[in-house]
Amino acid sequence: MKNIQGPAIFLAQFVDAEAPFDTLDHLCEWAASLGYRGIQIPTWERHLIDLGKAARSKTYCQELLGRVASYGLEITELSTHLQGQLVAVHPAYDLQFDHFAPDEVKGNPAARTKWAVQQLKWAARASQNLGLRAHATFSGALIWHTMYPWPQRPQGLVASGFKELARRWLPILKAFDKAGVDLCYEIHPGEDLHDGVTFERFLAATGHHPRVKILYDPSHFVLQQLDYLQYIDFYHPYIKMFHVKDAEFRPSGRSGVYGGYQDWMDRPGRFRSLGDGQVDFKGIFSKLAQYDYDGWAVLEWECCIKDGAQGAREGAQFIKDHLITVTERAFDDFAGGKTDEDLNKRIMGL
Repeated sequence: MKNIQGPAIFLAQFVDAEAPFDTLDHLCEWAASLGYRGIQIPTWERHLIDLGKAARSKTYCQELLGRVASYGLEITELSTHLQGQLVAVHPAYDLQFDHFAPDEVKGNPAARTKWAVQQLKWAARASQNLGLRAHATFSGALIWHTMYPWPQRPQGLVASGFKELARRWLPILKAFDKAGVDLCYEIHPGEDLHDGVTFERFLAATGHHPRVKILYDPSHFVLQQLDYLQYIDFYHPYIKMFHVKDAEFRPSGRSGVYGGYQDWMDRPGRFRSLGDGQVDFKGIFSKLAQYDYDGWAVLEWECCIKDGAQGAREGAQFIKDHLITVTERAFDDFAGGKTDEDLNKRIMGL
């Protein structure tokens, strides 16, 4: 068995104009002071990383690694969640997702998609130049608006949707394969890859591409009422990244999984700071250790009640407390002995 690395923190939810959240150096100093060992960098924040430059320049990447290391930290992965979303956008969501794109491609879906694909290809080379093994993203969605089968979906629509999604992603996956980096899709509502079945559909549509992997985040499965522990049993060969994020689901006679268009505070399914929700993290860390997951445990903080600074401070210790140093021998080795075939035969009465 292998040891999970951590704790690390995803910086996306903490970036702000005010110190200590305003620059990469300030964020590194802050994260290190809380006890984190790694940072996951959102690449759409250009003041944290210049993705194009990182793709082109190994020198820039070495300097970036050195800056982060000076605070006792590592870069765990890069993230293109927002750019990945724009690889596949149904027209119904154009206006809502347009703000993820730069001004020069807003209002132009074709140009926006082309920009997003280039961002992902840059991310592949940047990850390679930084010596990273995995990358985080979203799949985007072409048929999410048909998630509930009313009106009835036409025959073949789902297959066609995943065929088109795979067509858009295959050139990107080729770039990641060339770079030797796994592309980890966060399995997330709002994406066409939002549970186990949809991951399997996409995997099949890509011809079981070897770089199609999973960013595992149990909070999204709590909100869907999916068995997040058995998910690990099913998909552990594909899980190459782990967001440590808590959630709770408290349905009532008024609202359930769909949430009734309510704000996060009032929804039955809510994201919470670590330890404040319902996720069985002891079970998760145990299963991941059982299946030899040796990637990072990365805090993603989202909570509608607790302040982020408190959540980050508590989260570092929470992850530390759940990290398992895996055993190198069986607990009952003391009672065993060397293999003796004659003895084994006698025990079996042979």
